[in-house]
Amino acid sequence: MFYPVERIPFVEWREFSGAKPTVTLVAAVTVLAFVTGLSNLSQPQLVVDGPLGGIVPGTRIFVRFAGVLFAFPLALVTFGLSRRRRIAWLAALVLVPLLAVFPFLTGRPTEIPLFFLIVVTVPFLIANRGEFDTALALSSLQVASLTSILGVVVYGTIGSYGLREQFIELHNWGDAFYYVIVTIATVGYGDITPRTVEAELFSLSVILLGTGAFTVAVGALVGPAIESRMASAFGTMTASELALLEDHVVVLGYGDVTESFLDQVADGTDLVVVTTDTDAAARLSDAGIEVLTDDPTDESALVDARVDAARGVAVASDDDAANVLAVLATRNVNSDVRIVAVANGDTHVDKLGTVGADEVIDLRSIGGRLLGATVLDPDRDGDAGSPLEGLLGRTDGDFAGVATADPDSETSAAGTDGETSAAGTDGETSAADPDSETSAADPDGETSAADPDSETSAAGDTEP
Repeated sequence: MFYPVERIPFVEWREFSGAKPTVTLVAAVTVLAFVTGLSNLSQPQLVVDGPLGGIVPGTRIFVRFAGVLFAFPLALVTFGLSRRRRIAWLAALVLVPLLAVFPFLTGRPTEIPLFFLIVVTVPFLIANRGEFDTALALSSLQVASLTSILGVVVYGTIGSYGLREQFIELHNWGDAFYYVIVTIATVGYGDITPRTVEAELFSLSVILLGTGAFTVAVGALVGPAIESRMASAFGTMTASELALLEDHVVVLGYGDVTESFLDQVADGTDLVVVTTDTDAAARLSDAGIEVLTDDPTDESALVDARVDAARGVAVASDDDAANVLAVLATRNVNSDVRIVAVANGDTHVDKLGTVGADEVIDLRSIGGRLLGATVLDPDRDGDAGSPLEGLLGRTDGDFAGVATADPDSETSAAGTDGETSAAGTDGETSAADPDSETSAADPDGETSAADPDSETSAAGDTEP
């Protein structure tokens, strides 16, 4: 009360002003631009009455198609922002403000909502510029395929313009570019056609090179998306989902305590479980838990799980050796994050603390203390509830609090005042300590929890 360790904010402003709301706003701008563009296309005579309408040349033609034409690249930009790509942020910073010019060109009141949405979106983009810092990671095949398409377009445009005298209805650079695109797309409207053998051979080369490059590019670009869908079917988060994680809890490993832990903290908390158990990953994914099927001791997997932006890390596998390695890897990725680890054996408690765990849960020690406190209570009323529920603070199936077990502490798992026992609240005797002067587990002690006439028992301070 007087020395608070942690300050709890009244409002989590990052939930409303972080990367996720920014991506949502850009997506909303994309949809509204598309709808506005369709509205302009549907007008038989588009009236341009804006203050800039008479200044910018070609305004009527530009505005009629610009909304829809801007919407498609903005859709790609939104996808890139969802993966925290820097190039997508730069493109959004150029395209989104340009859309704000439309109301000043047309003067139509239907574009006013788009303008105000853009005014809100641009500050979000600027404020969250540090969140979109991932470089565009293209494979060598993707780079080669995109380069080949660009090369074919340049080759076809320059070649067809150079041979324009040998084509019907090909007069300028715009006609040449149009001819190459419809040729690569295998549309062939027939409005521009070759009329000499040389022009026909050139057209064949554009068809062969263009369709081949386009096919390879589609495979290279669509392949990763298909892999992501397959990974999602096996219980693995996609790259875009991982990129947007922040202020979450990362669970490293899957063990006996993982299910109960997830039941306790899943509501209202973003969770990511990192495990190599594919069966458990699929089961957790079906239950709505985000899963990354990877090695929890691998630092690259922890980077993918965004441990650097996590609220805390729970290390909870059944293998203490793996838990030690997971704690070490976590500390290398984020030296400040809070780590709570599970120790399946008493001898590994100190090791987990030494390598960097902030808190170690000794399962066997806690289990023994609770077992001793529960079994040595012969006077329990059947309607009064189990001492185990009282020790754990459990009400109606929910745990109000979970105590940690520190074998070096003088305070046991359920005590509250100094040297308290697992069953008492103020007493200095321990139900699970065989060396205590008054032990509930020692029948030869001076007082026993099973003796109703004892002056001090394991369940209270004094007998009235």
